[in-house]
Amino acid sequence: MLFSHVWGLASHTKEEWKDIDQHHEGIGASLLHLLLVALIPAICSYFSTVHIGWHVGDNRFYLTAGSALYMSVAMYGALTIGVMSLAYAALWMAKTFNADTTYQQTLELSAYVATPLFMVGFATLYPEPWFVMLAGLVGVAYAVYLLYTGVPIIMHIPEERGFIYASSLVTVGLVMLVCIMISTVILWSTGTGPVFTN
Repeated sequence: MLFSHVWGLASHTKEEWKDIDQHHEGIGASLLHLLLVALIPAICSYFSTVHIGWHVGDNRFYLTAGSALYMSVAMYGALTIGVMSLAYAALWMAKTFNADTTYQQTLELSAYVATPLFMVGFATLYPEPWFVMLAGLVGVAYAVYLLYTGVPIIMHIPEERGFIYASSLVTVGLVMLVCIMISTVILWSTGTGPVFTN
């Protein structure tokens, strides 16, 4: 049932958002969806860095299995906590926009909006930086589209205010991304960075 919404959001976006809004599946279902789709980039990145290798210039880079596992688990944690935090931020901001909503609704919104970004993880199975960046741009563009179409429907606010609300959420998401990147740099500087192998 969860992944039927993924297909529906890809084929008939607004109608699927309305269906999600009418038949809330509960916070457990949204959390399960999030936990499952967040596995995609973690597992694919692990496999590509250990078994395929990233092709940069004339060289191919691999990580040790232990290093890749550590980074994949950290990525999985950052992705799931990031989406749950974004849902909390959406709930907090809802008061400013006079939206009567619950954490269940904002988690549904955040989990389904993040799904195209997590699906970009499949692109890492062809570990060429240009290809992954291109897939990432497509994933970001579609996630933003889902956000702008979903906010007025899920949050029950007019489209004009929904545009401002969605733009605010994009800003919050970018700030969270920067925080994750800074945390990564700090962790790497303490000696927990990637360990390369031949």
